[in-house]
This record gives sequence, C-alpha cells and structure tokens, in this order.
Amino acid sequence: MSLISQSFFLIYSSSKHLHLSHAVTITFGAYITYFIIIQQKLPLPLALIFSIGVGIALILLVNQFIYKPLQRRKSENWQILIASLGVYIVLQNMVSLIWGNQILSFRTWEVKAGHQFMGAYITDVQIITIVASVGLLVLSWLFLEKTNIGQKIKAVSSNPELSSILGISKNKAVVWSFVLGSGLAACAGILIAADTDMTPTMGFNWLLYAVVAMIIGGLGKMRYLLLGALLLATAQHLSAYYLDSKWMNATAFIILIVFLYFKPYGFSGQKIKKAEI
Repeated sequence: MSLISQSFFLIYSSSKHLHLSHAVTITFGAYITYFIIIQQKLPLPLALIFSIGVGIALILLVNQFIYKPLQRRKSENWQILIASLGVYIVLQNMVSLIWGNQILSFRTWEVKAGHQFMGAYITDVQIITIVASVGLLVLSWLFLEKTNIGQKIKAVSSNPELSSILGISKNKAVVWSFVLGSGLAACAGILIAADTDMTPTMGFNWLLYAVVAMIIGGLGKMRYLLLGALLLATAQHLSAYYLDSKWMNATAFIILIVFLYFKPYGFSGQKIKKAEI
C-alpha cells in the first residue's frame, strides 16, 4: 500500500490531476509477470524487467495521447479525471478479455504456513514484500533528493509557476514522475500478486486504499504518506483479526470519513490549493 500511495502521490503532485488509470499499471504489472512466467515459461528476472517496462510504456502512451491533448485544450481537471477513468475501464476490460475474470497466480513455489511473529503468521513472500517495498521507497526517496531529475520533479510539484520562470520544463518533470510512479506501481502489482493472487480489478481496489492513505497522511512530505498507509493497513488487519475479513473495506472508508470530518487535511495539515482539486 505504501508503494502505491507513494507512486500515486508522485504523479498527482507534479501533474495536479487524479491519475485513476494508475490502477491499470498495478494490474498489468501482475498479469504481464503471469504471462512471462506461466505462459511463456521464462525466468522471473526477465518477467520483472518486462512487466515494469510495459507498465511504464503503457502510461507514457496514455499521457502522450490522452492527457496532453486534453491539457492543450485547457480541459478542466474533472474532464481529465473522467478520461483517466475511461482509460482504466478500457484497459481493465482488455485484461479480462485476454486472461478472463477468474483468479490467477504466477506462484510456482510451495506455499508454507509461515513464521510466527507476535501471535500472527508471516510468510516468506510477505517478508520479501516488506523488504522490497522498503528498499524501493528508499530508492525513490534517494532519486528525488539526490538527482537533478528528482529535484526538478520536486520543484514542479512545489511551485510550477516559479519552476517555469527558472527554466524547468514542467512537461519533462511530469513525464519523469510518470516513469518513476508507474515503475513503482508495476512493482507493487507484482508483489501483491505474489502474495494474494490476482484478478482484473485488483489494481483499482488497491488504488482506492492508496488514495485513502494519501488523504489520511495529507499532502507534503513522504513520512506523512507512509504514516497514513501504516495506520490504514494496521486498522484493516485488526478489523479482519477481531471481526471478519469482510470488514476490511468498510474499515478503510470509516477511517476516511472520520479524518475528513475531524482532520480534513490529514496528518500534514497542508491545505490543497483550489487549482489542485
């Protein structure tokens, strides 16, 4: 969830629109991995490279042929939002058409009971997922903080008008944010599918959780985003443990309603500019 929240926020902060077709990058990451490993019988490293590459290329095409023409026409953000949702629906149905709606898995290894930790069981795949997620988050932070491209993305995200005056290209920064964000989302899809299998709608479900986590954390620094994701994930798993797994979705939106009422700007307290809505 933290990976998806970070990747979605990265794109949102630079482009200033809700990129709902981000969900299909998560789905494609999982299904392309399935295609490479199960259907083509090729090794996992090749599947990872190809899946991430396809996810990035797909969204760059969406940006080039959907978002940019709408922006040139001075379309409102809600129009871009509807277009993004339409792209997701088309691509999600394409996944259903090619692979069907049934639950699939690319796991070729034996599923074990896992290791006991603080009264719960955690599997080897879940341990790998945690380590990989933390590693990817650290790498994305280093990229944003230590590279010239990362600094330009941050500058455009913080103040696009001033960045333009200083000669920083917003279009290039947005493209790089799509590359980094989509790469992280594809990785997240692969990690999710390795642990919990996959369906054509898996991306949108996880994106909704990520948006809720982003609202809880608020805009601003990554630590607030991660705090929101941690709080949401903890609450969901506690509700599943003490009540039933059916309550996980309800728990997410109950927390969202509580935050919108009592703390509408999340942990960061940073208000959203009118132009960003």
